[in-house]
Amino acid sequence: MSDKYYLDSCIWLNLFKKEGDARKGISYWEIALNFLERVENEGGVIYVSTIVLKELYFVVGKDFGRVKRFFMDCDFIEIVKTTGGDYDLARNFEKEDLGRISFYDYLHVAITRRLSCSFLTRDKDLIRFADNRIKVGKPEDLIG
Repeated sequence: MSDKYYLDSCIWLNLFKKEGDARKGISYWEIALNFLERVENEGGVIYVSTIVLKELYFVVGKDFGRVKRFFMDCDFIEIVKTTGGDYDLARNFEKEDLGRISFYDYLHVAITRRLSCSFLTRDKDLIRFADNRIKVGKPEDLIG
């Protein structure tokens, strides 16, 4: 298990919105919580970019204050700013991949590459794109 991670917005939404169907086994939000606890217990770091914050803000709306407080209260979570280099690399990825995924998804890959960490998402198209560029997977792949 790596010690540095960048989580896609969908993983945070799994957690904050308590998403998942318990009838199919452990819910996505519980997997996300178990992963976070493991990272904290093992002294790891989770990066949250300003892009993730923006995506979460648009989805959770009035609950964003609670989300931001959660990030600020966790010692193992570090908020990072997106750089001009991240945007440039994301634009190159977008051209190379013919825009098959959203620009924000290319940004997530660029940020993860800059931070030299593992990227966690549930987005199959994003995993397909990121697979040969960075370490990418789902939380359950790492807590199994």
